[in-house]
Amino acid sequence: MKKILLLPVLAFILFACTQSGAAGDPATATKEISNMLDSFNRAAARADFNAYFNYYTEDGIFCGTDATERWDKKQFMEWSKPYFDKGKAWNFTAIDRHIYIDPAGELAWFDELLSTQMKICRGSGVLVKQNNEWKLKQYVLSATVPNSLVDTVTIMKTAEEDSLMRVIQKK
Repeated sequence: MKKILLLPVLAFILFACTQSGAAGDPATATKEISNMLDSFNRAAARADFNAYFNYYTEDGIFCGTDATERWDKKQFMEWSKPYFDKGKAWNFTAIDRHIYIDPAGELAWFDELLSTQMKICRGSGVLVKQNNEWKLKQYVLSATVPNSLVDTVTIMKTAEEDSLMRVIQKK
């Protein structure tokens, strides 16, 4: 009789321990996410199309540096496929990164400065934990503009973006 009761009690204790630790250690999660983001960037640098897009959720969104670049995963895959097929996508390296994790340990967000062929860019995004892996739900790539150059850049892009704003506002 004691053996029969012992098994359910041990199972309950094991279940309770794993549930109470579901959020995990924030330091471990931060390291996992940082490694994942580095691997994500390396996959693009070596033009590994499948590895790169495996880091996105199926309903993931990519927002690029151009105001027209807001794509779901399928659209982004279609747009980027020719670059990957040529064996050269893009090569981004994080130079500063900040990661934040929700208390449940299932959602995270980040922002980072990247060294790129466009000089410094900012990457930011939202990650969700799926099947014990961190996946990008949304990724936003932004080109940075030094404050001392904002007026000059604004003048350079005014005509094109004024036209685009009129199109967007008509929707």
